Amino acid sequence: MRKPAKLVAAASSVAMLLGAMAMTPNIAAAESLVAQGKKIAEDRKKGNCFTCHDYKGAHLAGNVGPPLVAMKARFPDKAKLRAQIWDSSKANPHTMMPPFGKYEILSNKEIDAITEWVYTL
Repeated sequence: MRKPAKLVAAASSVAMLLGAMAMTPNIAAAESLVAQGKKIAEDRKKGNCFTCHDYKGAHLAGNVGPPLVAMKARFPDKAKLRAQIWDSSKANPHTMMPPFGKYEILSNKEIDAITEWVYTL
């Protein structure tokens, strides 16, 4: 027995709406994590990233570290970006960047949040 076209279209619309509603909390959570990361990165007692890095919106940014631009292109593997923030001396023993995770300057959750924020730049 064939289902009427209107019934199929309505069911499809409902399914799409329910799918979008289910994704909304995930999108909101991701946006919240990015906002937390930016806040931590700009906190002088935490990340203090603008001391060395320039990025869009940075106030009186430094130029010791590379600018934080095109991060998805520079770090297609987000885990490598996180590892860089955790302990940049593994990739470059002569780096001036503090090993934020290794020296417990930032918690794992804070590093995750900063990673998410930096990945948006």
